[in-house]
Amino acid sequence: MTRPATPSRRRFLLAALSGVSVAGVTVSMTAYITPTFPFIPSHYTFSLQQVQDAVQRKFPYQRTMSQVFDVSLTHPVVGFLPDTNRVVVKLDAHLVSPFMPQPVDGVFTLSSELAYDATSKSVVLRSPNVDNVSVTGQAQAYTQQINAAAAVLATQLLTNYPIYTFKPEELQFAGVNYEPGTITILTKCIRVRIVEK
Repeated sequence: MTRPATPSRRRFLLAALSGVSVAGVTVSMTAYITPTFPFIPSHYTFSLQQVQDAVQRKFPYQRTMSQVFDVSLTHPVVGFLPDTNRVVVKLDAHLVSPFMPQPVDGVFTLSSELAYDATSKSVVLRSPNVDNVSVTGQAQAYTQQINAAAAVLATQLLTNYPIYTFKPEELQFAGVNYEPGTITILTKCIRVRIVEK
């Protein structure tokens, strides 16, 4: 005879499989259960909106670059690039310089890989690149310097920035420790495979 799960056991399972913290904010996350072991997820997924929310907390961001540009970055828009397995972030840029007669606006487009950082138990942005820098007017004469500043900013902003942090109970089932494996970026979500340590 099968005994029904107690309310406390149900609460534990629900907490273990659905509650997630991203940079201190609780969000929902989908856990996919393996048919052989019904309480052990084979992978987790999280949505574009969850990544957007995590990246959004980094902005607005202001920085003086080499005493030449004061750069303000705002309004990040996150997208997924499944063909290259990267996350893309478009940013509005506002540049002020004593060498330019007036401030200039533009758009920086950055992209990054995802990786698992075992120390923080987080999925983090890794190896960011500057894919495109678009500026107008007087700033076009300083394209090389602006591109260099954008590359430095990308590294400072995005390298090892956590977009998702696992709770300890999400990586332990029946006394067995698990860890994230392959991270796959799909069109509308990110899938993180869970494997035994």
